[in-house]
Amino acid sequence: MINKESKNIGRKIRHKRLRKKVFGTAERPRLSVYRSLNNFYVQLIDDEAGHTMASVSTLEPEIKSKITNGSNKESAEVVGKLIAKRALEKGINKVVFDRGGYKYHGTIKALADAAREGGLEF
Repeated sequence: MINKESKNIGRKIRHKRLRKKVFGTAERPRLSVYRSLNNFYVQLIDDEAGHTMASVSTLEPEIKSKITNGSNKESAEVVGKLIAKRALEKGINKVVFDRGGYKYHGTIKALADAAREGGLEF
């Protein structure tokens, strides 16, 4: 039986391998995703300058009022649309997607699809 700790170790190994290839710039920042058991956290990161350009979380009051569960597909879609909106407000329309070592299915795919619908190009 695989416990959650060993799953998270595997995710961290995959994420480390991914980060060797994925790098964000000011023109094309990295869209970084972190998923906890209860919430989603998404950031637009400029790796050259080392700062976060925009962020969205299911803990924010405007999102928390719309959702019942912070870690399902519905909440992922809300977060994806809001990060796309905030990115477009800052003049960013192209990003590099950093899935954080998570497999690209389910909630991560829903978040990515919502961000694409919102106007971001991966």
